[in-house]
Amino acid sequence: MKTPLAWLQVSREKMRLAVALAGIAFADILMFMQMGFKDSLYEAAVRPHYALDADLVLVNSQFETFFSVKSFSRERLYQAQGFPGVESVNSLYFGTAEWRNTETRMSRPILIFGTDPANPAFNIPEVTQNADRLKMFHRVLFDRASRPEYGVVPIFEEKGFLETEVNDNLVRVDGLFSLGASFTADGNAIASDSTFLHLFSERKAEEIEIGLLKLEPSANLQQVQSSLKAELPKDVSVLTIEEFAKIEKQYWANSTAIGFIFSLGTAMGFIVGVVIVYQILYSDVSDHLPEYATLKAMGYTDQYLVNVLIQEALILAVLGFIPSFFLGVGLYHLTQAATLLPIGMTTSRAISVFILTVIMCTASGAIAMRKLQTADPADVFA
Repeated sequence: MKTPLAWLQVSREKMRLAVALAGIAFADILMFMQMGFKDSLYEAAVRPHYALDADLVLVNSQFETFFSVKSFSRERLYQAQGFPGVESVNSLYFGTAEWRNTETRMSRPILIFGTDPANPAFNIPEVTQNADRLKMFHRVLFDRASRPEYGVVPIFEEKGFLETEVNDNLVRVDGLFSLGASFTADGNAIASDSTFLHLFSERKAEEIEIGLLKLEPSANLQQVQSSLKAELPKDVSVLTIEEFAKIEKQYWANSTAIGFIFSLGTAMGFIVGVVIVYQILYSDVSDHLPEYATLKAMGYTDQYLVNVLIQEALILAVLGFIPSFFLGVGLYHLTQAATLLPIGMTTSRAISVFILTVIMCTASGAIAMRKLQTADPADVFA
């Protein structure tokens, strides 16, 4: 049986091993958190997109993000309704309003959606079940996954309703649904289109934000989309839900500082890990340089010693990743509870961080090899 030289080297000095594992775990946690924040940014941003009850959507051709979208004429929606394969059309208004907390009297921005109560724009069971309540003027549904600062959910669960002010208009919360907060909207509410237009008196009924198209069961989505793109004026874009969400993600990744900051944070965590592991391996090689020279004198090749060093790096990678994984899970739970953002451990992210950890430690070992190759038997026996 071969002597596990790499493991014996790593485990010989317990304090050095503990410091190395703490450093690797710290770097991994940095990567876990930065990648988690970035993924939660994207997931939260596209939640409304995937909740829409549509096969295709019409948006202004200058569309970049759901939270700063330009309106377009409802006439385009009526034109699309006449195309073969289009079964029905619907529209959606939305805008940011000021919501007043009934207890603190403080106002807070909230995203309000305006939809036809007879044909809700969202494919959310709670919205469909409570749609009839929106037919009454100044009635809204509130997102229970919004920030608690709105002060709605506890009172509603106690009384079954809540009256408050939105844009200085009295409204009544008559139901709850679940959508979720995001980096740009701390809360959401749904109103009828007539209530929405009253809350936003400057808005025009013929100017909509999103047109929703549902196709006939036998219709080919790509063919209908191509036909609409070719025939409709170029002031609107015809998108699938996936394309709609992709544009949103690209906006946050490329057109804002947030996506870059999270990517930079991940890179910094990786670099920190490389430096820490390199220092540990370099110190280990320096302290045992005579022993490595002796092994060379006994006939062991440089390749063998390099393999030992790489094995040490891989052992550190595995041992350092394990605690960081469990700490990452715990930190995700704390962050989700504090921010209500959709952040949690995923298999793909865990695999990605593990691969980065292996690369990080292997790269550190590769850099430390230069010191190992200087081990000369002549220095030992001179």
